[in-house]
Amino acid sequence: MAKPRSSWLCQQCGHIEPRWVGRCSACGEFGTFVEEMAPSTAPGPSARAGSARAVTALADVAVTDGLRFPTGIREFDTVLGGGLVRGSVVLIGGEPGIGKSTLLLQAAGSLGSRGVEVLYVCGEESVQQVRSRADRVGARAGIALLPEVDASVIEATVLAERPAVVIVDSIQTLFDPGLDGVPGSVGQVRATAARLVRLAKTHDVTLIVVGHVTKEGSIAGPRVLEHVVDTVLYFEGDSDHAFRIVRAAKNRFGSVAEVGIFEMTEEGLAEVAQPSTALLAGRAGGVSGSIVMPTMEGSRSLLVEVQALVTPSYLQMPRRLSVGIDTARVLQALAILERRAAIPLGSHDVYVSVAGGVRVSEPAVDLPLSLAIASALRDRAIGAGWVAFGEVGLTGDIRGVPHTQPRIREAARMGFTDVLAPKSAKGASSGASVTGVATIGEAVRTTLG
Repeated sequence: MAKPRSSWLCQQCGHIEPRWVGRCSACGEFGTFVEEMAPSTAPGPSARAGSARAVTALADVAVTDGLRFPTGIREFDTVLGGGLVRGSVVLIGGEPGIGKSTLLLQAAGSLGSRGVEVLYVCGEESVQQVRSRADRVGARAGIALLPEVDASVIEATVLAERPAVVIVDSIQTLFDPGLDGVPGSVGQVRATAARLVRLAKTHDVTLIVVGHVTKEGSIAGPRVLEHVVDTVLYFEGDSDHAFRIVRAAKNRFGSVAEVGIFEMTEEGLAEVAQPSTALLAGRAGGVSGSIVMPTMEGSRSLLVEVQALVTPSYLQMPRRLSVGIDTARVLQALAILERRAAIPLGSHDVYVSVAGGVRVSEPAVDLPLSLAIASALRDRAIGAGWVAFGEVGLTGDIRGVPHTQPRIREAARMGFTDVLAPKSAKGASSGASVTGVATIGEAVRTTLG
């Protein structure tokens, strides 16, 4: 008998090698290859040719009413583009304990209370554990529980019960009995995901799937998992802070520019109606190294506090630590301040943070970051009425950033009177006095004298 052929798959990225190797050449991870048997059928044309099917003209396809239905959680519906789409597949990922299961259980309770039948497949928890969490968040009505990890049993149950929404928690716990490999392996994740997607599309079932994330923050498993679903959501936030952000990385039925903001409470996740107020609560005025920045999260503007602490260093290599801002951006800001604004920082430790556990990655943080560092070094507070935003180039010039008007409007709504912005925003009028600056040196002189 011919020896069965096999290949080796990386469980991290799905890369295939003909033999076992210690390190994946695609993702660089070590010890992630598992053996997968090749199909028993020989490659080539199928012995049975498929029969042709009738085609449908695009103009003849009727769009039925009620194609999209809301979950009842406004922030969640905003990220989805207005609600769930019938027959769609949503993949949501996030770090352990961030609140994925809590949010989906709350959404299931909201849907069930309005008469939508929901099947919750709990592959990671027992029904008693899910019931305990449901009591805490107040979600009971209209939810049916299925403690199962066999994909064939889940498929048969969905066909028998015909629920409108199926929540699978999580895809890494499922397995297909027709395949080799443990649950969570590349082959199993790929097969079970394809089986569930086919079920959702064929029988018009809305499917929500929870996915684990890697230490790099991406959803674990083969990349094909993100390609076959309609929507990919990421649950972000620091487990030590109260705020959580749901962000869309892919959405076939809506925009990826929207985000949902929640606060973790004892009763579950609560929507944050005024996030700027919550993020600035407890801010002390008249302290050096602090300035407020209007950042953009999707289509909405949030006010966050950028803080800096600069102290003389007693080390040969001064420390540069940052929380909420990329360290490379902090190092670039330090170099620009020293070279273009004559602010010496080479012998000082620099600590930077965004209060409230929010992470800011847009270039508009350059100007407030630089001002906070300069304020901390000189131990001189910036006026309490100031907010700042703008990108700082390597030449020290202040460049324009998108969404100028929403940023200024949010600052004026929160009671800030002075906005430091690039020259291009000087003509903007949204209830606050806008001061346009052209260079980082001019910005430091304007706010610190």
